[in-house]
Amino acid sequence: MNGTKLAGGPTQGEIMAVTLTKLGLLGTDTVLEIGCGTGTVSVAMAKTAKKVYSLDKRPDAISLATETAREARMHNIEFFCLDAVDFLKEDHVFDCAFLGGTQHIAEILPVLAKKVKRTIVINAVMVSTLERAVTTLKGLGIFTEVVQVQVSRSYDIAGSIMFKPIDPVYIIVARGAACS
Repeated sequence: MNGTKLAGGPTQGEIMAVTLTKLGLLGTDTVLEIGCGTGTVSVAMAKTAKKVYSLDKRPDAISLATETAREARMHNIEFFCLDAVDFLKEDHVFDCAFLGGTQHIAEILPVLAKKVKRTIVINAVMVSTLERAVTTLKGLGIFTEVVQVQVSRSYDIAGSIMFKPIDPVYIIVARGAACS
């Protein structure tokens, strides 16, 4: 990446590993990403999926994500600079969806439940987002689980090693008959 900072920053590798496992992507999948930010998740998904549609309403995010994909030589990602609510009005159907951005989540999830065939994964850092997402998914009958991931990384200090925690992330998973 070109070193440009973006609010939220890139998804940490350990969080991405759990997220990708929960998505369970296949080589034939078409995937939607809402809130692509730096594009690191887009690139990771594109390494497995057939096609990735990545959205972000921030022009600087789309610019950075496009650069990330270009540097990774990924050509199966299409970026859109618009709000997810507007994009979801179109007649697309997806195998999986990942939400890294959570604005309008209570409005977006009922639409996604009709447009996603297999799995929806949401990464959230705020408890209020966790509550809204779980309540909405339970109401739709598609909630599966929440995995709370807390990672700490080592660093050298005074000739020894200490661990510094990274903010916890809630990985919310939905799948089921309502997603077909």
